[in-house]
Amino acid sequence: MQKRVAVVTGASRGVGKGVALELCQAGFMVYITGRSAADMSYIQGKGAAILCDHSDDQQVERMFAQVSQEQGRIDVLVNNAWGGYENMVENGEFTWSRPFWQQPLWRWDSMFQAGVRAAYVASRLAAPFMLSQRSGLIVNISFWSAQKRIGNVAYGVAKAATDKLTSDMAAELKEHNVAAVSLYPGLVRTEKIMAAAQWLDLSNSESPEFAGRAVVALANDGEVMRKSGKVLIVAALAHEYGFTDIDGKSPRPLSMADV
Repeated sequence: MQKRVAVVTGASRGVGKGVALELCQAGFMVYITGRSAADMSYIQGKGAAILCDHSDDQQVERMFAQVSQEQGRIDVLVNNAWGGYENMVENGEFTWSRPFWQQPLWRWDSMFQAGVRAAYVASRLAAPFMLSQRSGLIVNISFWSAQKRIGNVAYGVAKAATDKLTSDMAAELKEHNVAAVSLYPGLVRTEKIMAAAQWLDLSNSESPEFAGRAVVALANDGEVMRKSGKVLIVAALAHEYGFTDIDGKSPRPLSMADV
């Protein structure tokens, strides 16, 4: 049988990388995107890497055309690409937590162009494959900032838009048996988080692969349509599906009060 095919955007590091590795481990043919070939070299021998700036529609279209030519199907799309995290320190000052009237406008634009819009464009291009198969899963990586102020206004609005994108896409995909979900990781031990580990409590943290195991569990769930349109918590899915983190631990699902 032909391998199932997954596309993971923004997978050069962090959560995207963890998701891609777990999908490879589960037997998927995995395509990853990123802007640095060196950072995507880990996929060699496991899947395929495509250089792609998700703020450039033409590059995204070429990426999906390559997947179409080589595979002819897409079973899972994970929209992880996101902008706005860069340059948190400007002129020696940490600007991420500034009030909205002091935020640089480029941060809003980056989060929507390389984040929310990137997920919309990728989903738009992947959906026809899934409709023709009458099966498929779109996972939008989101976060609690959609529901509670965390960091700054632009971040919260962009993540809320991501969740709304999920729910409305799910409504339109339902009759085609294609699911769309928002997935919330907890505190993930990404490269950037580990660089600041001395100032953080990592006792209930998660590996990037933990989110990947959640994606694999959803992809293997024959009744995943019951979850379509919903916000799902990685650690809660671990309890439901019975998987652990790569260190054998079971992180506690966060609540609104915890975040």
